[in-house]
Amino acid sequence: MAKSANSVLGRKAALAKWVISGPPLLYLFIFFIIPSLIMVFASFRFPGEYGGLAPLTNEVGKLDLTFENYIRFTSDFVYTQVFIKSLLYALTTTLCCLLMAYPLAMLIAHSAKKYRDLLVLLVILPFWSNFLIRVYAWMIILGPQSALTRALNSLLGLFGIEPVSLLFSAFSVIVGLVYVHLPFMVLPLYANLEKHDAALLDAAQDLGANAWQRFWRVTFPLSLPGVYAGAALVFIPALGIFAVSDILGGTGGIMIGNIIKQQFLETRDWPFGSVLSIVLTVAALGAAGFAAWLGMPKKQREDSHA
Repeated sequence: MAKSANSVLGRKAALAKWVISGPPLLYLFIFFIIPSLIMVFASFRFPGEYGGLAPLTNEVGKLDLTFENYIRFTSDFVYTQVFIKSLLYALTTTLCCLLMAYPLAMLIAHSAKKYRDLLVLLVILPFWSNFLIRVYAWMIILGPQSALTRALNSLLGLFGIEPVSLLFSAFSVIVGLVYVHLPFMVLPLYANLEKHDAALLDAAQDLGANAWQRFWRVTFPLSLPGVYAGAALVFIPALGIFAVSDILGGTGGIMIGNIIKQQFLETRDWPFGSVLSIVLTVAALGAAGFAAWLGMPKKQREDSHA
């Protein structure tokens, strides 16, 4: 009788688990796994005569597959160079967001409770407006006739330095990327810092630690899970984004996302575009996996490494 009851409870628990996890898994399977498999398969195909994909079989009925697209990516340094530049842009954006978001997240977490919701609302407020409108606004701010550019060039002129152009440069791309992704760093950091026990800081102060030591020995180590989560949320989309570099970077700020868009929509070389997409997907999954590994407890991380 007890075994029968335990069996019924086990089946109910398994059913509840599938009811809860089934829809997300199904969503991932339909909208991530299947498209990824299609993309992998397309990467071994030849481009069609008028774009797209060539027929799967040749005149004699054999599968017409090739490694040529992968060879092209590894042999043509131009694409590798763009990918490396995109990695550097994404890393720079992540670092800038961390340096800017950490003080802001601490300010929100240490504010009075009645002001926290308002401050968080101000962080996410830019999402209420259209993404492209916000990016185009930076064209006006960084344009050659903007007050910022004219003031900077006037200051440089005092030191005998030639005028500079802020727009359509690596600087404008980084500014746009940081502006777009900064909230994704602030929110996980705030969620982490808000949970810290203030008694730990009081104990460190009683033991003689100054403010700087309390931050590095207590606050920062405890906030590392939020740092890793925010870094992943910033780095992954910044690596593949193309709208910001397309609008603010011009031809000199092109990133891997722009190349992929070009291959699919302009050149219509879908097989090579699939190769670039696979490389980008692998890099994004690697970054997410690395962030998840760093966020593990130290003992669990050592066990997984062993």
